[in-house]
Amino acid sequence: MASELSAEAFADLLVGYCLEPEPGDQVLVRSTDLATPLLVELQRAILQRDAWPLIRVELPGQTEGFYRHAKDRHLDELSPLALEEARQAQRSLSIQAPEDTSALAEIDPERLARAARGRHEARELTLQRRWATTLWPTAALADQAGMSLRELSAFVARATFLDRKDPLRAWSGLRDFQARLIERLQGVEELRIEAEGTDLTLRVGGRTWVNSDGRRNMPSGEVFTGPLESSATGTIRYTVPSSPAGVDVAGVELTFRDGEVVEHRADVGGEYLERALATDDGARFLGEVGIGTNFGIDRAIGVILFDEKIGGTVHTALGRSYPETGGTNESALHWDLICDLRPGGRLYADGEVLQENGRFAPL
Repeated sequence: MASELSAEAFADLLVGYCLEPEPGDQVLVRSTDLATPLLVELQRAILQRDAWPLIRVELPGQTEGFYRHAKDRHLDELSPLALEEARQAQRSLSIQAPEDTSALAEIDPERLARAARGRHEARELTLQRRWATTLWPTAALADQAGMSLRELSAFVARATFLDRKDPLRAWSGLRDFQARLIERLQGVEELRIEAEGTDLTLRVGGRTWVNSDGRRNMPSGEVFTGPLESSATGTIRYTVPSSPAGVDVAGVELTFRDGEVVEHRADVGGEYLERALATDDGARFLGEVGIGTNFGIDRAIGVILFDEKIGGTVHTALGRSYPETGGTNESALHWDLICDLRPGGRLYADGEVLQENGRFAPL
């Protein structure tokens, strides 16, 4: 059990701040049996709001077994009942709590991509409602992060502000800072990212910046938008390793021309990168650029949900845009890749330094 993290307090934050269900709402919650302490408290917190808790628990080995044994219909379609559940649920919460972070590493990436495409309709339905995603510490995640379970639990508490006397006030403070950052970014036409091995420009004029304040991702701490689809020009080297679907990927370097990836390489995980870029026509274009602002997250742990929020980093996502930004790129892929600016990098907004060495210029 994650002894440094209160399941009760975490559940109250997730339900009371992230989901805010109304009486009678159906709240779909997905995780593994390793998140049992949190799931039990979530049931309590949802019931106290007079809503319906629909707890869906994944068993050890279940997802790996699905991909190994699924027939074509299971990959390319979605169960009608699962689709109806997505239609009916007013709120949804996904909790990462893996037993094995590399369980899918040996699965053919094409099977993963097919399933992602097959779940497109359900994913779109979920994104149209109130949704959130988070993490519950497990031994596998702790091992991946190079921490003990107790250390990871304390890390999660800091990242979610549950170590603060008043977490809601702390999230309000971050939201206010991000609102000032967005005010600075409004009207900006071009961003430029500079770091070792990186010189990338993006146009963002006319696009909407989103204040990600923990209501969807817990933890959060970023502002993001969708760059103009044909605008990415130059090269970016992503210095924070990634582990999509449990596959280690590191040292990714992408070169863009007219918004499209024209050259790509990776020090580790090149085959996965190749398959990801081949997901569909939109996978070679950027759907997001984000700026991390959560200085309670001071190191990468191999989980994109946390790593992309590190204060002093920027990230871009290959694939799907979020419609609320004005982005139009469509893809079954949405893969956030992170560039750390703390060791000598800069982020420019219309030629003016917005962030240097991971620290923001006065707003």
